[in-house]
Amino acid sequence: MNTAQLISFVGVNMDRAAHLRRDVSTQMSHPNAKTIVYWQGKPLVALDDTLVELPMTDPIFVANPPEIFVGLRPDGAPVFATQVNEFEPGNETTQTGDGLFDTNRIPFPDVPDAAFVELRSVLTALSPDHGEIAATARSLFEWHRSHKFCGRCGQASKASMGGWQRDCAGCGAAHFPRTDPVVIMLVEHGNSVLLGRSPGWPEKMYSCLAGFVEPGETIEAAVRREVNEEAGIQVGKVQYVASQPWPFPSSLMIGCLGQAVSTKITIDPEEIEDALWVTKEDVVEIFAGTHPIIAPPRRGAIAGYLLENWVSDQLV
Repeated sequence: MNTAQLISFVGVNMDRAAHLRRDVSTQMSHPNAKTIVYWQGKPLVALDDTLVELPMTDPIFVANPPEIFVGLRPDGAPVFATQVNEFEPGNETTQTGDGLFDTNRIPFPDVPDAAFVELRSVLTALSPDHGEIAATARSLFEWHRSHKFCGRCGQASKASMGGWQRDCAGCGAAHFPRTDPVVIMLVEHGNSVLLGRSPGWPEKMYSCLAGFVEPGETIEAAVRREVNEEAGIQVGKVQYVASQPWPFPSSLMIGCLGQAVSTKITIDPEEIEDALWVTKEDVVEIFAGTHPIIAPPRRGAIAGYLLENWVSDQLV
């Protein structure tokens, strides 16, 4: 099964070309080099919600030179990313969606028929290659934004290595992008799975339980701890299923299947708002959009992938 076709941001063709990061000037002069554009964490997309890629000759790069060397396509063409955070939008915005995240479309006059959008709003519109590029760039931009100073001595640091490193001139420390591991688990007991919802989620939205892996903890231990903390359920056997980069701001969602050895739910109201067991027949109704209290999961996210493959007996 090709998870790149079912889980967003899981690319298969990009060469990250770490060996070229020390000097990317040659790649920037490549005739087929392209750059994607971000503004305040939002990628620039076309009317059909596909990622806009601009040639290096575009005039916007005079004031906004590419900041990140994302990598090489299979044909050897380099891909970069930059930000235009000095851009000040007007009032011509449109909005759709259910309120879970920002759904404004911010037109960008420098590129006709293009707008900045929240990346989560175009999950299923992006190809696997574009998803990987967009997620990689967003994670790196967020890392640079929150790591401007050296964690060792406190002095300002400077981006290097094509945007994949920050160097401190004060103490000589080199800092590298971080990714936070998060377990997201489909917990099953017989013919049922455990779903929960967080406070503030849109009406009828439920999902798999999830939580950050703590220092010194295995993936399996994190699954058991998080499920017990949030829902009071004891979990035995844990199996890895699939993973998904989640650039909000920079996590790796580690999808697992857990076998519950207890069924009584006792939620922690500080962690989740509700949790419940749903049967396989319930899940069929959820995906059909006919379930009375649970809406279908968002396409492109790993939670939906876990549920969809569980209900079709193809998860492991």
